[in-house]
Amino acid sequence: MNVLILGPQGSGKGTQAKRIAAEYDIPHVATGDIFREAIASRTPLGREVEPILARGQLVPDELTVSLIRERLAEDDAHNGFVLDGFPRNAAQAEALDELLAEIGRPLDIVLELQVPDEVCIERLLKRAEEEGRADDTPTVIEQRLEIYHRETAPLVEHYLATGKVVGIHGEGSVDEVWAEIQDTLEQVKVRS
Repeated sequence: MNVLILGPQGSGKGTQAKRIAAEYDIPHVATGDIFREAIASRTPLGREVEPILARGQLVPDELTVSLIRERLAEDDAHNGFVLDGFPRNAAQAEALDELLAEIGRPLDIVLELQVPDEVCIERLLKRAEEEGRADDTPTVIEQRLEIYHRETAPLVEHYLATGKVVGIHGEGSVDEVWAEIQDTLEQVKVRS
């Protein structure tokens, strides 16, 4: 099952993507995690993306697309994947569409986690406090949400044409949101 999960920062994408990955035995492909691992390991990519992320900006598309291509070629992605944090804009969505068509792995479903900004901000500030995340400052959070609404939210329209977008009420508890996602994925599984 090939899943894309969209939603603003703080909507619970990562949490739910990890549950999808565990439940359906597919990898959670999260560009944010890949970038953070590279930064922590001080790899050339990590040194290149660290200042970009610290400013709340997006990593250049060509770097991100290359990472996604490599990740989807790994053995554990053979039966599917859950993409989290990519694509973030129209150019990336087109690059992803081309990549998935090229490798014969179209998306089965696009989950859109719908959560108001106030809830996202509250969750991100709590996460920053609990995890000591230096990239979750109020200024950076506001910049990220602004970028999301400007560049990523329109992707829902891009994918609506495929008939594969399902809106998920992301304000509830982790388990409530998971129940809605699981019901949706089981319906997709039956259809495919």
